[in-house]
Amino acid sequence: MEKIDKVKKVVVGLSGGVDSSVAAAVLHRQGYDVVGVTLWLMKGKGQCCSEGLVDAAFLCEQLGIPHEIVDTRDLFQNYIVDYLVQGYGDGVTPLPCSQCNKSVKFGPMLNYARETLGIEKIATGHYARIRFDETSQRYELLRAVDRQKDQSYFLYDLSQEILGSTLFPLGEQTKTVTRELATEFGLKTAEKPDSQDLCLIEAHGSMRDFLDKYIAPKAGEIVDLSGQVLGNHEGIHHYTIGQRKGLGIAAPEPLYVVKLDPVMNRVIVGDRQSAGSSDCYVKNLNWVSMAEPTMPIRCEVQVRYRSGAVPVNVMPCDDRRLKLVFDEPQFGITPGQAAVLYDGDRVLGGGIIEISQA
Repeated sequence: MEKIDKVKKVVVGLSGGVDSSVAAAVLHRQGYDVVGVTLWLMKGKGQCCSEGLVDAAFLCEQLGIPHEIVDTRDLFQNYIVDYLVQGYGDGVTPLPCSQCNKSVKFGPMLNYARETLGIEKIATGHYARIRFDETSQRYELLRAVDRQKDQSYFLYDLSQEILGSTLFPLGEQTKTVTRELATEFGLKTAEKPDSQDLCLIEAHGSMRDFLDKYIAPKAGEIVDLSGQVLGNHEGIHHYTIGQRKGLGIAAPEPLYVVKLDPVMNRVIVGDRQSAGSSDCYVKNLNWVSMAEPTMPIRCEVQVRYRSGAVPVNVMPCDDRRLKLVFDEPQFGITPGQAAVLYDGDRVLGGGIIEISQA
């Protein structure tokens, strides 16, 4: 397990799940003065909400540490719910988790720790690692030892200030070890199932159900690349690039969503080859473990949380975007998702994908 420099006090973000519970218990055992903080994000049954609040409070009572609940529902509504609804309505597929980490969780939690509790350090149960590089004088974000649970992809947008004030006590261990420690500590969450990657799915049942609460049905056409009408849809927000299942159309070969046209309210489909992209553009960049490059660089890029990192040539543009040119065409490059750049385990930086118009 990673040896962490001692600090007198640390605020641990508690969702009510096993990972954050073990993070708090480990730091407490190591001699930290721990304060548990749970962010109240939204109403519902998600583990980050009502059930999570109860489990987090029980854990703090079990460990004998203070527990604070911070009402961040307005932030969550503005930065996540409104962000998702706007994005899906515009024909993109937003990535809420990195936005939530930056704007709803880590930043507000650090501010609360400092301004309300007078504490300079925060910690979470994320699977990732942080180290300080003396040469570059930067905090570097690294993949977790457990690659199956690595969450660095969702953390690329954290600032140097946040990274320098954050501890990830689970980054050097596997999820199996986390479960074993939860049992060793006798935590109620030891056998609790892992939460969904997206808490909104837990609260609403599915992303479709969530979106249907905010976006009215708008019938349109499903067409092929030549414009031939193949079927109809009830809203482009029900579709994403690369989607094959649930199209509701018959064809002699498998068809995939290759483009969403919000102006014409059309879902455009094609074969698998047409769903591939040789390049894309990336905006809203955050450079983590290196300074912003002024010349092309060679590294790897991960374009989905569950996808592997692939070789890429990265070319800075004059407008502070990046153009990514893949060694091989990549399937289902999706506007609104994150492209995160890696050098081995190091997160170099990342941003939001735009599709090349060429």
